[in-house]
Amino acid sequence: MSLGLWQDRPAEEALLTARAADELGYSSLWVGEMATYDAFALATAIGLATDRIRLTVGPLAVAVRDPMMIAMGVASVASLTGRRVDVAVGTSSPMVVESWHGRSRAGSAAALRETVRALRPLLDGDRSDFIGTHVRSTGYRLRLPAPRSRLAVAAFGPSAVRTAALADRMVLNLVTPASAGRLVARLRAADPDVPVTAWVTAAADPDREAVDRVRRAVVGYLPAPGYGEMFAEAGFGDVVTFARTRPHPRDLLAAVPDELVASVALLGDPREQLAAYAAAGVDEVAIVPVSTDRDPGGAGTLKALAGRP
Repeated sequence: MSLGLWQDRPAEEALLTARAADELGYSSLWVGEMATYDAFALATAIGLATDRIRLTVGPLAVAVRDPMMIAMGVASVASLTGRRVDVAVGTSSPMVVESWHGRSRAGSAAALRETVRALRPLLDGDRSDFIGTHVRSTGYRLRLPAPRSRLAVAAFGPSAVRTAALADRMVLNLVTPASAGRLVARLRAADPDVPVTAWVTAAADPDREAVDRVRRAVVGYLPAPGYGEMFAEAGFGDVVTFARTRPHPRDLLAAVPDELVASVALLGDPREQLAAYAAAGVDEVAIVPVSTDRDPGGAGTLKALAGRP
């Protein structure tokens, strides 16, 4: 499963969610980074508060964190928790990279590929020796034990998919099963052996608060290149057209039907949607539980979905 890191919920619910996932037998936990906790700090806290669940930190924005910083962070979490720790990288959004961090996303596709190439030897304990166009690291070797992490790439566009073929896993977020199928096909053409994980938001017993929370998460993607076309293909072209007129966020939110939300989420009985992702070639679904007043931390959703194939 993956932490939702819902910005309008108490930040500390992340630990509640992580403990529930560990107790319910989920195999791994993705620890992302948004506006609250530093991802490495949160992963360390989770590792100390749980018993067995495997951790993946990220996806981390390659325009914000350099390979040495990422390798040191992963090794730190592994050393401090005694847990196996994997890592994921991606290009992130203009809001995060350009607005929050004041960095440029120019050349982000190339930076993603170069980061994967530079990061692999560092995670294996070798001395860094990489000079690329956007990424460079020379002369550093981990002083902590090498984590030998599996490396995942968050992908959506063709270039990122090609980069994922160089990694150990491709991760997709907020995609319909049809879109997932095309992305998996592109990956398989480049490397048939790299597995695919899809992050899918879930609410086992969705009330209006749960559906609206997912709706708010979706609206920012509607006008985005690629994502807009994906939702249009799913039958919501009128909503995408409206989103691209830059309406007031309140008006756009009101225009998003529940059916659009359900096209990229598990709301209620998940069997049909899980089967669709499986048919698309997705190897595993990472549940992103919706946190609400009725289901703090999404623990009820995790319990309801635990053990489903």
